[in-house]
Amino acid sequence: MLSFLLALAPAVAPNPAEAGRIQFNRDIRPILSDKCFFCHGPDKAQRKADLRLDTREGLLGRSGEPGTVVSEKPAESELFQRIISTDASKRMPPPKAGKDLTESEKATIRKWIEQGAHYEGHWSFQPVAKSGSNDAGAIDTLIGAELVRRGLAPVSEADRRTLLRRLSFDLTGLPPTPQEVDAFINDKDPGAYARQVERLLASPRHGERLAMWWLDLVRYADSVGYHGDQPVSVHPFRQYVVESFNANVPFDRFTREQLAGDLIADGGDRGKIASGYNRLGMMSAEGGVQPKEYLAKYIAERVRNVSGVWMGVTLGCAECHDHKYDPFTAKDFYRMQAFFADINEKGLYGGGKDWGPSIAVPMASQREELAKVDAEIAKLRAVSTKADPMMESAQLAAREAWRILEPRKVASTGGAKLVVRGNGQVVASGKNPATDTHEIEIVAPPGGLAAIRLEVIPADGLPARGPGRAANGNFVLTEIVARKAGDPKAEPLSFSSARATFEQKGALVGNPWGLWTARAAIDKDAKGRNWGWAVMEEAGQANAAEFTLASSVPEGTALRISLEQNHPNAGHTLGSYRLMGSSKPADPLLRPLADDATAILAKVPASRTAEEKAKLLAAIRRDINEGAGTGAELKKLEKRGAEILAGAPTTLVTERVMPRTVRILHRGNWMDDKGEIVTPGIPEVLGGFKARGATPDRLDLANWLVSSENPLTARVTANRIWKMFFGAGLSRSLDDLGSQGDWPSHPALLDHLASRLVESGWDLRALIRGIVMSDAYRRSSVAPRPVRESDPYNRYLARQSRYRVDAEMVRDNALAVSGLLVEQMGGPSVFPFQPPGYWAYLNFPTREWRNDDGSSRYRRGLYVHWQRQYLHPSLAAFDAPSREECTAERSRSNTPLQSLVLLNDPIHVEAARELARHALEAKPNDAARLAWIFRQALQRVPSPDEAKVLAALIDNQRKHFKGLPADAAALVSVGGFKPVPGAETIELAAWTGVARAMLNLHETITRD
Repeated sequence: MLSFLLALAPAVAPNPAEAGRIQFNRDIRPILSDKCFFCHGPDKAQRKADLRLDTREGLLGRSGEPGTVVSEKPAESELFQRIISTDASKRMPPPKAGKDLTESEKATIRKWIEQGAHYEGHWSFQPVAKSGSNDAGAIDTLIGAELVRRGLAPVSEADRRTLLRRLSFDLTGLPPTPQEVDAFINDKDPGAYARQVERLLASPRHGERLAMWWLDLVRYADSVGYHGDQPVSVHPFRQYVVESFNANVPFDRFTREQLAGDLIADGGDRGKIASGYNRLGMMSAEGGVQPKEYLAKYIAERVRNVSGVWMGVTLGCAECHDHKYDPFTAKDFYRMQAFFADINEKGLYGGGKDWGPSIAVPMASQREELAKVDAEIAKLRAVSTKADPMMESAQLAAREAWRILEPRKVASTGGAKLVVRGNGQVVASGKNPATDTHEIEIVAPPGGLAAIRLEVIPADGLPARGPGRAANGNFVLTEIVARKAGDPKAEPLSFSSARATFEQKGALVGNPWGLWTARAAIDKDAKGRNWGWAVMEEAGQANAAEFTLASSVPEGTALRISLEQNHPNAGHTLGSYRLMGSSKPADPLLRPLADDATAILAKVPASRTAEEKAKLLAAIRRDINEGAGTGAELKKLEKRGAEILAGAPTTLVTERVMPRTVRILHRGNWMDDKGEIVTPGIPEVLGGFKARGATPDRLDLANWLVSSENPLTARVTANRIWKMFFGAGLSRSLDDLGSQGDWPSHPALLDHLASRLVESGWDLRALIRGIVMSDAYRRSSVAPRPVRESDPYNRYLARQSRYRVDAEMVRDNALAVSGLLVEQMGGPSVFPFQPPGYWAYLNFPTREWRNDDGSSRYRRGLYVHWQRQYLHPSLAAFDAPSREECTAERSRSNTPLQSLVLLNDPIHVEAARELARHALEAKPNDAARLAWIFRQALQRVPSPDEAKVLAALIDNQRKHFKGLPADAAALVSVGGFKPVPGAETIELAAWTGVARAMLNLHETITRD
């Protein structure tokens, strides 16, 4: 033990009461930060007399330049003389500041100077001290040493019922069953407790418990927050979090996936879903929004969230000026912003499903059906007809006749954002105007241009995968116009014919063509500008239209192709397509091939590798076969697959685009375009930063956050995990480890935990296991008066802490002990009972909460719909946050309203009734029933006094409901239960009253 303490000695805080030593970070910095930094700190704009008291140089001076403190000489130290001065014109802080130092604070500063004025850099910015030992008892060793120094004796271990109840709530968010408590009490093996720890850590409920913590930090919600607070689908992200914790995904990987899952090469759908973290901030669809202003709001909030979640500092305070207390500059803030400048978003969203890039995430049943459909498709495609070399050769020649017309310029007259991807693919995003015209400049290929081919291509992120942007994936090309580029007076070229691989047959009212035909797109609107080419029945599939020019255009001629989309049904615009050209009309008319085959076709035949030739031949052969007998069945299956995906839940994802310019905004003014342009970077005070490439990106930021160069993330995470198991962090400022934060009660222990977290490969479960296996965790929360009076806030951990469980757990506990809890994981958020009219003031659109029927209303609080402006009232009553911003710590109040919720919220009434009903079925008499309810709710038997009170209560309730049978029927009917008329209903109502009292006990909603 002695060698272990010596190894940790540099990080252990001396006790002034014992050693008389003053430590700068613990004793002096908090005084200076509170009383002096506002005028003499990091903010140069606010700094007075060009004096800094937050740096070594400002306090102690530099070579050839004295500071304000002279080591060992308070009488010669201007800092000290100013704070004790009786002259109001000299005293610091000045009287008008209202920040006078106490006599104790002045004495502490004097003593620090007398002892040599030793200076330290801020503790949380210093490298994490190595743990020095893998000893499983290190936690207790460090806590024990501090208790000895403070003359405190640790209390004994809690009884086994309390231990298992505490452990179950802490690790799963749910209470143990009476049977689990009995088994633990009767298990005399020395390893019994460890087995309970492993059982609960392995439970799928463990991931749900940790998710409650994490979703507060990353501000997860099911609504967008601003203005109309409309719903948004992001619940697959919540399930990603639960599954990650259950799989014990290393915290560094967990970090990278959320900040940059879209940039990880093998991230797949998991990485895309995780990247939805960047899209969880609030958004607006309010018509008066200035898009540029809200883009500034969104990107600034991301800096606040990242610095809050992973760094535990208030970097957001530097948005308008240099930080007043910590060494962060406004430039640091905007350099952090620049990491997020590549996210595809817009300031003003359209509402509905228009909240930016998203992907479909099929639920389990949908995945199962999709797998069957995909297997059938694979089986059909595996059926090969006899190879026909002549047909294959003819199709290859027909396809090689077409060349991709690479766009030189693209523009949308309606304001859509057009981006050119590989193989000439044009993808539209952003605003979807009611009508639009896409202007594309191309050059006639070698041999000239005789025909233009428009291939419409499905793409992720489009409704039903497109290829159009209408809600059903359709589009209407009302006219295609070609003219020479650069000449505004150039006459449109004439087309002689048009054809398409598919032409829409439905919705033909008023259509003079009898089809939504490609021919309508070259008639110069002779039959009306509403008509054109569309593909409604084959939305989600690739198709092509070919337009033959009346006269060939010489090679090298620059042309401007206008794709007009003027259908009166708003938003029927093109979403994903490419243009191809041929020097002569080509036969046969063929559907587009897959992208990889198109890329091979784009190459000169002689340059294709043998592998590429084989791939191309396979694609052509598949196309020929699908056009034969199996084609119709394949189309049917593909359509079903598209329908399944179209009906699947979606989730917001991060889509990378060309980064926009980020400037330092003077006083945070979004209209100020004069500030310095900045590139991505970390706060300068936190040291160097290595990027993978020339320009740092979000993945580089994530790598740095979990690197050894950043001391904050490990400390912040360890501190917050500790709070989960003791009710408070070792530093009680969970959201601010900066100068205004709280000095840790056990600095060496915090560094030990942080170091072990990193050394374990960021294994959160190992950290949690170590904490709950410690003696400190297992102590009783009942302590003798001297211990309580010496350490009223339990900072030094001679005992455990007693506190109410979080809002979701209050509800979950009632459902669990009553037998109502449905432990289904994942899926969309649920809507349990809520008072009618609670959403009456929600507008744009107006709406009403819809109470779920069936089992959904009995699911865990984690899955309750999280409406930022109108959080479910039972969650709000127990201090759940709105999640508009990062919440590192929930407040914990104790109000009469909470008792009213426990008595009257329909879910609690229903839980009480079910608890009563089970008691009536399980036990034959009052005494046994009372004991049974007590065991279910608290996992113990009542004391004689408690049993006496409850016996009087059941007698009182029977008398009450015998006189009011209608009230009895109404009480037991809450939640849709159908009561049996007569005495049975009165008895059930009476016992429901007893169960309501049990669920309202302080002990019932307390984890200890």
